[in-house]
Amino acid sequence: MPLTKAFRETLGQELRDDRAFRIAYLDEAVGCLHAGDLATGKAMLRNLINGTLGFASLGKAVHTSPKSLMRMLSADGNPQADRLFAILNHLQRQERVEVRVVPLARKAPPRRSVKTG
Repeated sequence: MPLTKAFRETLGQELRDDRAFRIAYLDEAVGCLHAGDLATGKAMLRNLINGTLGFASLGKAVHTSPKSLMRMLSADGNPQADRLFAILNHLQRQERVEVRVVPLARKAPPRRSVKTG
């Protein structure tokens, strides 16, 4: 379902005005990409870029044409890893955040019941 104009404007305003929201939104977009939900991750990155710096500015920063970036993050786009990481790197530097890999807590081995008797 396409986003309504009012929703896009509200989202864009929130992304421009609230740094904590931008960081949480970027975190969620990266989480979607990491989980294999490329469609949602790309859509969120597209919303973040549209709501903040814009594709023209991003294109200059990552040395890629804005149209190429828009196509890459479109529903049918297939981003190359080097360009996707260039976008993520720029967004991280802009927000002064860093995406890190964090180990999950180790699960305790299952307890075995021992029958006595």
